[in-house]
Amino acid sequence: MNHQPTYVIVGASLAGAAAAQTLREQGFAGRIVLIGDEIELPYERPALSKGYLLGTDERAKIYVHDECWYADHAVDLLLGRRVTLLDRVAHQVELDTGARIGYAKLLLATGASPRRLRLPGAELEGVHYLRRVEESDRLREAIRAGGRIVVVGGGWIGLETAAAAREFGCDVTVIDPQPAPLLAALGSEMGAFFAGLHLHHGVDLRLSHTVTEFRGTGRVNSVLTDDGSEFAADAVIVGIGAIPNIELAEQAGLSCDNGIVVNEMLCTQDPDVYAVGDVANSYRPFYGGHLRTEHWANALHGAPVAAQAMLGQRIAYDKLPYFFTDQYDVGMEFSGWIGPDGYDRLVTRGDVAGQAFHAFWLTDNRVVAGMQVNLWDDGIAPVDELIRSRQPVDPDRLADASVPLAAHVTV
Repeated sequence: MNHQPTYVIVGASLAGAAAAQTLREQGFAGRIVLIGDEIELPYERPALSKGYLLGTDERAKIYVHDECWYADHAVDLLLGRRVTLLDRVAHQVELDTGARIGYAKLLLATGASPRRLRLPGAELEGVHYLRRVEESDRLREAIRAGGRIVVVGGGWIGLETAAAAREFGCDVTVIDPQPAPLLAALGSEMGAFFAGLHLHHGVDLRLSHTVTEFRGTGRVNSVLTDDGSEFAADAVIVGIGAIPNIELAEQAGLSCDNGIVVNEMLCTQDPDVYAVGDVANSYRPFYGGHLRTEHWANALHGAPVAAQAMLGQRIAYDKLPYFFTDQYDVGMEFSGWIGPDGYDRLVTRGDVAGQAFHAFWLTDNRVVAGMQVNLWDDGIAPVDELIRSRQPVDPDRLADASVPLAAHVTV
């Protein structure tokens, strides 16, 4: 009789697969059940709006592991199955088939879902959202056909898909209610940089406007905005943010506030239930508070911490938020967190016009966030060091590209 414990992971995603991998690497010999409501093997999502959408990345490249890996590592992979109930008293989850699976420890990696528009015509064919691989497949078909594409939302998904559509020769219009794209993520100055990038590549930016209606008979053929303008559309891409999938946690009485609330070890108030990835609002010791981020690195780096914590190890998740983007000939990495209070100064060093530079967001002359654009020799590591040092910097000296970034951190 097998007396080894069962660990259940809800969410066959990058975070879920990475957690399963870590459990095995750390010597866990019990049963691992990885449950996902998609029929695809666990995969990484960034390529869905980048290389996979463009067709430069093959489908096999997006998978975290090939199918054999799960069998070879004794991971029970249940795909196309949805968990409908979390019974914390019985230590069981219930599937949409009615079957129940007991657990000793449970990891919720349920991710997030695209925020949807509730407007007239929003259900018309040709209105696309992007979260799953099959949605990227359909979107690629639409933009490969060329024609007129309207993108609703000037965030990362909106701009990346706009860039992909332009690569295929589409006429692209981006509509966003803010005066600059990426305003919440980067502020007005760097939002203006990305606006200029898209204008240079022929995108029609319609900022400070909202969409009021989609029109068409069966299929979308135009988009209306609040100023009465109407834009012809062969397809529409909506990228207006995401909502964490907290339904299971809420139903089970777990604390939720902009995600599932967890401590620095990614544990909920139930010592046998953990959460990771897009759905987790985790306590970050560096910031002294809770933070939820929806980026690839959060899943990649958080999953091993959750797995080790489930095994009883004292470990904290305290990575700085990180994200990256590829648009046209611009590659960018960002580290840090601007926070709700914003920043009081932006410093750039390098050639902004030539698209090879650093940018730093400062509060009280301390770097709270930074990014590098097309500067790959050192990557983002020197920016991390500046942020973690919490040391004040001389903004003028920081802007001087002849002064190494390491020189701004004193031991």
